[in-house]
Amino acid sequence: MNSRKRIEAACNHKTTDKLPVDFGGGFQTGIHASIVYQIRQRLGLDQPGTPVKVVDVYQMLGEITPDLKEALGIDTTCLSGTGTMFGFPAVDIKEWCLHDGTPVLVPVDFNTEHEPNGDLLQYPEGDRSAAASGRMPAKGYFFDAILRQEPIIEESLDPKDNMEEFGPLEEDELDHYARLAERLYEETEKALFCTFSGLTFGDIALVPAPFLKKPKGIRDIEEWYISTVTRPDYIETVFEFQAEAAKENLARLYQAVGDSVTVIQTNGTDFGTQNGPFCSPDTYRDLYLPYQKKVNGWIHANTPWKTLMHCCGGIEPLLPSIIDAEFDILNPVQCSAAGMDPRLLKKEYGKALVFWGGGVDTQHTLPFGRPREIRNEVRERIEILGRDGGFVFSTIHNIVAGCPIENVMALFDTIREYR
Repeated sequence: MNSRKRIEAACNHKTTDKLPVDFGGGFQTGIHASIVYQIRQRLGLDQPGTPVKVVDVYQMLGEITPDLKEALGIDTTCLSGTGTMFGFPAVDIKEWCLHDGTPVLVPVDFNTEHEPNGDLLQYPEGDRSAAASGRMPAKGYFFDAILRQEPIIEESLDPKDNMEEFGPLEEDELDHYARLAERLYEETEKALFCTFSGLTFGDIALVPAPFLKKPKGIRDIEEWYISTVTRPDYIETVFEFQAEAAKENLARLYQAVGDSVTVIQTNGTDFGTQNGPFCSPDTYRDLYLPYQKKVNGWIHANTPWKTLMHCCGGIEPLLPSIIDAEFDILNPVQCSAAGMDPRLLKKEYGKALVFWGGGVDTQHTLPFGRPREIRNEVRERIEILGRDGGFVFSTIHNIVAGCPIENVMALFDTIREYR
């Protein structure tokens, strides 16, 4: 099997010749740029001081280049757009440094001026005449959204104000997807992991709209969650518009990239906390499932693509409904959260869901454990989740900055045992 066939087999719950592995296919299976730099130095792939390209300026994820994919045994490649979380394009780059001295390449519109306290502010579309929409704290490694909620006047609330970011995709962007998909499909044997805007409903990272200069509507995180109970008609109107726009854009995307895509992420909304779901199964079924099913159902009716749900937290009580919403794949499989025991998940849901992640805990084990503990946890998760197929190895969300390089290399050394 080559990498593409291996991922396809795993997505169809078939056993594979080797362990299928994803790092950097999506933006929740990535590696922080500072760690990518250290891995490349440890493997001797670069001269000291060679910068790493940042492919996600919000989380500051580093590019997983073809030579690194081969060195680490990665089976996926990323098919994504030209934009960034802050609304400026990622097509032109310049040199920059993280606070720890890691040399990186960032888009030219990336702000390089720090506040007096050391914080770094980021501006929508790179326009400093607008209010800042992101903040990286002094000595921080990624950005947080800055809330810019205008005063809410109940009688003036209009769902259209929360629809500004949903609409027809520009032809230039579709051309980008078409060209990139053709190149990746023809020049590599990797499985194409597609990220595409407008498919995820109520993703709280997107609600504040750090990519818009002056977002209108309900943009405060707390107010949005409250509105799912107190203003359900408002939220459902937004979701209905979004779902129809998503289907139209998906039809255009399929025309552009065809069958080259293996997996497409259609959810980034987190429905779980460390201690369980933050909404009831009934709320999930009533408010979210109908719109997710419209998107996933269109994909299954018109394409061979598999649909991936990224959803953190203890969401086991929601999994029957998530399956009903026609998700094929669950990521990141947060085994440390309540109810997310990997044995239970594999036994109860392994025939319906592919588990994409769960390979090692990035909150506790990877940053704070010993290399021996990392190796033991990785082997255990592979044996449990990989039994009888239906598993793609990745960590539980991104590998974050600050992880000891010895632990990171222990992770990849153990993966190599199954390759």
